[in-house]
Amino acid sequence: MASIAFTVNGQQVTVDVEPDTPLLWVLRDTLGLTGTKYSCGVGACGACTVHLDGQPIRSCVTSVSAVEGKAITTIEGLSPDGSHPLQQAWIELNVPQCGYCQPGQIMTAAALLEKTQNPTDDEIDAAMSDNLCRCGTYQRIRHAIHRAAELLGGEQ
Repeated sequence: MASIAFTVNGQQVTVDVEPDTPLLWVLRDTLGLTGTKYSCGVGACGACTVHLDGQPIRSCVTSVSAVEGKAITTIEGLSPDGSHPLQQAWIELNVPQCGYCQPGQIMTAAALLEKTQNPTDDEIDAAMSDNLCRCGTYQRIRHAIHRAAELLGGEQ
């Protein structure tokens, strides 16, 4: 066991866990932040995507020791009240079907919009290509990202 300190959604935390514990399980089981989902367990699907110092990462394959002293943002930290433009667009356009992959989709889209204020379809497709949706809501996801860009003040 080791004491590992990092920031989650703006709050400093210290956890006593094995250093090689996947960040996903620390978030879900230790800290009770269950918005981040487990799906494939090998970093291939994107359901577990969170931000590490603003960059999207797969929390299922990132050890908690790798985030020591760094800042993590989960879907819960994107906006505590659901007012983030991506969350608004997701609701407005009825993006989710089953909804399981959506936290990872939204976190990946948030990283895209931080870098690119008004992404093209090709830029969206490239950024989102490693996030899988078993229900096939890719068109709605793309539309919601465009809508969020509008809400953020980007041109369409």
